[in-house]
Amino acid sequence: MSRFKAMTSAAVNAWVGVWTIAIIASCSASYSFTGGDVGQAKTLSVATMINESDLVNPQLAQLLTTTLQDVIARQTSLDLITRDGDLQFTGRITAYDVRSDAPGANDQVAQSRLSVTVAIDYANLLDDTKSFRQSFNVYRNFPASQTLSQVEDVLVDEIVMELCEKVFNRALVQW
Repeated sequence: MSRFKAMTSAAVNAWVGVWTIAIIASCSASYSFTGGDVGQAKTLSVATMINESDLVNPQLAQLLTTTLQDVIARQTSLDLITRDGDLQFTGRITAYDVRSDAPGANDQVAQSRLSVTVAIDYANLLDDTKSFRQSFNVYRNFPASQTLSQVEDVLVDEIVMELCEKVFNRALVQW
């Protein structure tokens, strides 16, 4: 009798496994290991960002473009193409600002802030309901005792990475 029970239990487990695999296989969404939903998209294009800010960092547009390409390509299975991808990103740097931020003792400025704003147009050609146009802003504070040129490279790298993660999350993770 216990042998029969063991065989029945094994058969039930096998059927549960088969049904679980069938249900998972029938799902139409495509997810990457990081949670990005690319749907049925196969290709991605990111146009070179345009710098429209009053204060210009000459490397920022190219750095932003290549970092966004890298972040999305690394976290999805999409093929990066130069234009006309299933998922298309275009954008403009609308602000690159440095300002005094926090007053310190004796009316001295204690911190300065570097802030970058980008306007992104995302077009999902396979599902227009997921397309958007949105501005993203990221900033970093630094000691007022330092000049922008002393900290700019490090801060810009950090800001660009965070901006690209925000764009990726908005477009493909949709948090």
